[in-house]
Amino acid sequence: MTQWYLSYDDQQVGPLDEAQAAIQARQHPQGYAWREGFTAWVPVAEIVELASGTAGGRPVPPPPPGTAKADEIDFKIFGAEMQFVEVELDPGESVIAEAGAMMYKDSSIVMETIFGDGSGSGGGGLMDKLLGAGKRLLTGESLFMTVFTHNGPGKGHAAFGAPYPGNIIPIPLPSVGGTLICQKDSFLCAAKGVAIGIFFQRRILTGLFGGEGFIMQKLEGNGIVFVHAGGTMVERRLGPGEMVHVDTGCIVALEPTVDFDIQQAGGIKTALFGGEGLFLATLRGPGRIWLQSLPFSRLAGRMLQAAPQRGGRKEEGSILGSLGGLLDGDNR
Repeated sequence: MTQWYLSYDDQQVGPLDEAQAAIQARQHPQGYAWREGFTAWVPVAEIVELASGTAGGRPVPPPPPGTAKADEIDFKIFGAEMQFVEVELDPGESVIAEAGAMMYKDSSIVMETIFGDGSGSGGGGLMDKLLGAGKRLLTGESLFMTVFTHNGPGKGHAAFGAPYPGNIIPIPLPSVGGTLICQKDSFLCAAKGVAIGIFFQRRILTGLFGGEGFIMQKLEGNGIVFVHAGGTMVERRLGPGEMVHVDTGCIVALEPTVDFDIQQAGGIKTALFGGEGLFLATLRGPGRIWLQSLPFSRLAGRMLQAAPQRGGRKEEGSILGSLGGLLDGDNR
């Protein structure tokens, strides 16, 4: 189903289905709309699907100064718990991805490893590339990224897999004002033209105990990005002043308008023995946040705890213990 985003009177609404978007368009005929496939916000009066009942249009506003036009890509997400995203590229279009994220690609799609943040393959001087690489090094990612460019005729396809069970979330950057703040390991791939930078936590305690450290990733541009969330993902829209307390590891991404801070998790007894750590993240609106139910650190901790080398028992749950393992053929 196509998701629409509308902008009018200095506010944005969405995602909306086509019927909802048409109603909003009739109520605000001087607004702008965006959906997957558009490269910029378009007056609703110029969109056939939404133009019924509107009158008059205005020229499309130019992109912000210095903003490169990202490639326009189509995509489809497959799977439920272990998802992958297949990107469809027209001739000359490109997608950037983290090293090792590719699942498969057509033979007409050429791979190029680049040094830096991937906002422009082959562009910029040496210092620009070093700065982009330095940003990625600070976020704990590889110095290199991979650009996949379709050099053949017709349509080309490339797929990128999630690193662990969860959901892949497509987020058009225009729908979040052109900037998205996300945790360091959540970025999967994006349309070429999206810049991947760093976001510094200004508060010392938030940087030390916020679960994400002082440095998070900042995705900027006008293309679409794909981020990965562990377990089940939930998207929430916080109103002005609305606050929610979140486990520090469950934050996936947030709009830059959301205030990110921490607070102590209850009293001393609760902090020490409640199992939720010493601090909770506090997210205050306005803006959207994306949360995950299964942070990878929690999954890895449970697996490590269950490992035989750490005292875990392979035959857990069997009243026969080791004998049960022998009887059912589990002799590893």
